[in-house]
Amino acid sequence: MARRIITLLLACVLALAALTACTTTTAVSTSAGGDTLTVQTTSPSTDTTGTTTSIAGSATAATVLAENSAPYAADASVADSANAAQITLQGSAITVESASVTVDGSVATITAAGTYQISGSLDDGQIVVDTSDEAPVYLILSGASISSSTSAPIYVKQAEAAEIILADGTANFLTDGATYVYPSADQDEPNAALFSDDTLVISGTGSLTVEANYNGGIASKNGLTIESGAITVTAADDGIRGKDYLLIEDGTITVNAGGDGLVSDNAEEATQGYISIAGGVLNLTAGGDGIQAETDLVATAGDVTVVAGGGSGATLSEDLSAKGLKAGAALSIDGGSFTINAAEDALHTDGDLTVNGGTFSITAGDDGMHGETSLTVNGGDIQVTESYEGIESANITLNAGTVSIVASDDGVNAAGGDGTANAGGPGGGAMGGGNFTLNINGGTLIVDSTGDGVDVNGTIMMTDGLLIVNGPTEQMNGALDYDGGFTVSGGTVVAVGSAGMVQAPDTSSSQNALLLYFDAAQAAGTLVHIADSAGNTVLTFAPSKAYQSLAFSSAAFVSGETYQVSLGGSVAGSSEGGLSSDGSYTGGTAYTSFTVESVVTQVGSGGRFR
Repeated sequence: MARRIITLLLACVLALAALTACTTTTAVSTSAGGDTLTVQTTSPSTDTTGTTTSIAGSATAATVLAENSAPYAADASVADSANAAQITLQGSAITVESASVTVDGSVATITAAGTYQISGSLDDGQIVVDTSDEAPVYLILSGASISSSTSAPIYVKQAEAAEIILADGTANFLTDGATYVYPSADQDEPNAALFSDDTLVISGTGSLTVEANYNGGIASKNGLTIESGAITVTAADDGIRGKDYLLIEDGTITVNAGGDGLVSDNAEEATQGYISIAGGVLNLTAGGDGIQAETDLVATAGDVTVVAGGGSGATLSEDLSAKGLKAGAALSIDGGSFTINAAEDALHTDGDLTVNGGTFSITAGDDGMHGETSLTVNGGDIQVTESYEGIESANITLNAGTVSIVASDDGVNAAGGDGTANAGGPGGGAMGGGNFTLNINGGTLIVDSTGDGVDVNGTIMMTDGLLIVNGPTEQMNGALDYDGGFTVSGGTVVAVGSAGMVQAPDTSSSQNALLLYFDAAQAAGTLVHIADSAGNTVLTFAPSKAYQSLAFSSAAFVSGETYQVSLGGSVAGSSEGGLSSDGSYTGGTAYTSFTVESVVTQVGSGGRFR
């Protein structure tokens, strides 16, 4: 009840915010699942915790949802459980205590709004809701087990809305057959074990197990809200589907689906076809997409585990989509915990992808994160432990948070389209120049790549933050690869890799940079140490792979100063991505020295520095 009130209040706030979007300052403050989200049209925040974000013009779950149709506001507290009409299932028979329920053999049809309590076991039959009242029907499942060999065990044919209430301490079961029988050849509904033609809400603290052998598990042709309950679905096709919207507010939801796990698929209306996750524990195993929204997909809280398409390394048929979280328009995540193992992209949208907070453990057969139009990280902790390309979008922005990437090709790829111009790998990556961008204004980006570490078919702008790249060992790729320029005015860049295709920040930068070629490849783990003439440490870095070049930029790197480069030795203290922050360096061997006399100082030769 409290969550519903918060949802309604938030909808009102967002509607007002939408009307005043032209003003210079907008503030929305809400709490969902214990996370706090603050949105202000002010300057970027440096917060990296994922719980509070203050970013100019940021998309959040709230602002994305404000553009969609409002969900139905059901209220289970209205259900009159004390005076509920009893429907008792007795094998092949049904006993009722209400004139609003008709029984025909093993089929009970509810014809009026109200509250009905269902208990007992039905071997082969059906509960049908068919009302014309302008009020909801409440079905309290209290130890109900319903099987049907020819149709949906529960079929809401017509109602203002229907709410399934799982009674406290009860276990409830729905099972259908592998074949449905329809009245005529032109009918194909119901097509899920729990099916509703109208709005459907599931609540309560009991459990519901659905064995869907024909097609879908739980489906609504309108909106579907799951407020609570322990729900387990095994489905031949899609697990849980709300055509207009699917809202997950709380509960424990386990889905094993031959098709998609969670779906909202209204493609006719731009304000429909969305999914919102505001809490709960979700364990989703899907032959297709884990969570698929036709338009927007947002999350503010929850513990979500997804295995899509058999996971990374699985072989897929050519026409199958097997992404972890997939949105046709906006994908916005404000908080929550996500463990995703996908045969294709882990996070994917055909529009804008925004991460404002949350924790992510990602394993992907293709991209770890893909936003066709833009990809923005304003907070959170994102760990991509396996991917073809780590993050990919036409325009990528890191304002805060931590992103760590392991990629078998490019770690970061700013390119246009679906990247099919780059043959030879999943999803590819466009070739040649373009107007694509990478902007780093804060946070931490750590890359370990076999291909290019950071590949931008356009320009890179860095004003703050930390960029660490352990790039390729083979000569046809580089730790940094850009076409239009790399301007650094703040932050720290440490990029190591092979020496064949080397680039560093360019001379348009206001912060000094070093491009250092080593005479020979250095073994993985060999420390590279740079100190000024007074012996103060400027850099101590332990690359994770063999390397023959170093690109380095830091505010501590000053003009006119002479620096000593040493290799090997040891360092004590803490480090991040191989970069030592407070350790004491000893035992290295002097390699070379140089004086900073220009914006970009080059030591040694090779590669394609510009």
